[in-house]
Amino acid sequence: MEYDIEEVKSNSEDKQKFMEYVKADGLLLEWASPELQNDKELVLEAVKCDGGALEFASDRLKDDKDVLLAAIEIKGWVLCYASEKLRADKEVVLKAAQRDGQILYYASQKLRDDKDVVLSAVTNKAIILKYASQRLRADKDIALAAVKQNKKSFSYIADELKNDEDIQNIINDTPLEKIGQASDISKCIKWLIEDNFTTGQIIPVNGGLIIN
Repeated sequence: MEYDIEEVKSNSEDKQKFMEYVKADGLLLEWASPELQNDKELVLEAVKCDGGALEFASDRLKDDKDVLLAAIEIKGWVLCYASEKLRADKEVVLKAAQRDGQILYYASQKLRDDKDVVLSAVTNKAIILKYASQRLRADKDIALAAVKQNKKSFSYIADELKNDEDIQNIINDTPLEKIGQASDISKCIKWLIEDNFTTGQIIPVNGGLIIN
């Protein structure tokens, strides 16, 4: 249901009306009075509808763990609106990381050095490894999870892991990155077929051999 914004604004201090509004569209919290943006019951309804409504909550409620957890349940990235204290709360940050790995950027320095948090983050957004602590960028479990999710994260793992056999096997497992080497022709064909990338295009290999 869509509401007329002018009507919504005219009821900015009416909690009963705003309960109706935010249950339909949480982002309408933007037009509530400061008093209602500081009302936990109302704000909880808003963020349960749309986690992004947290942006319009009062600073007090951005520091309320119940409100944050409800918002993150809908959209992990809203951790960016959380108070500094809650960005350092492992339960909150871990839940956010499980939904959106990019939130590692907003996590406290302590939690960027927490293996559970970083592993959850890189599992669904590998390149966020860039913001993990140096210690965890040198952790093989985390490095493996990251390169499995996105090979571009290879540039962010610690130098001492870059020649690790298991990591190299993952990096080299995409044959098109090595097209032109005869030893990879069979892997290339297998990859093309399995991933439905066959197009009928003629691909020259090693200056003469071709794959149709």
